[in-house]
Amino acid sequence: MARSSLRTALVAATIAIASLGATAARADSGTIRISVLKGGWFIGASGGSGTLTFRGRQYPLSIGGLSAGLVFGASQTYLSGRVSRINQPSDVAGVYGAGGAGAAIGRGVSAIVLANEKGAVLELSGRQTGLMVNADLSGLAISLR
Repeated sequence: MARSSLRTALVAATIAIASLGATAARADSGTIRISVLKGGWFIGASGGSGTLTFRGRQYPLSIGGLSAGLVFGASQTYLSGRVSRINQPSDVAGVYGAGGAGAAIGRGVSAIVLANEKGAVLELSGRQTGLMVNADLSGLAISLR
């Protein structure tokens, strides 16, 4: 009896693990380009727009966010890169959190890797212009328009 229950549990666990792998194997990737304007004095806000290219189609994006901590100045950031672990365009929508510190005076280069609650992973790099000093926790919300 106990051996039968153990065998059933092992078979169920094997099927569960195989289905997780199948889901990850079916996940796809795309490219993303965003432009974000950020400004603040202790509390910062950001907003912008972008485009997701997924399976040959383009989807417009809206970007918004808040920062709390040491935030001073304003900057414009242009980022592009890869989004992975998505099955449909709506998987990109969600909240991405980040903590960090940095400074931009004039022009600088920026790179970041973020993930949302659906498992989508953004690997972005680009350029930042403006005057911005920050040591903060920030959140970035992306939505499909």
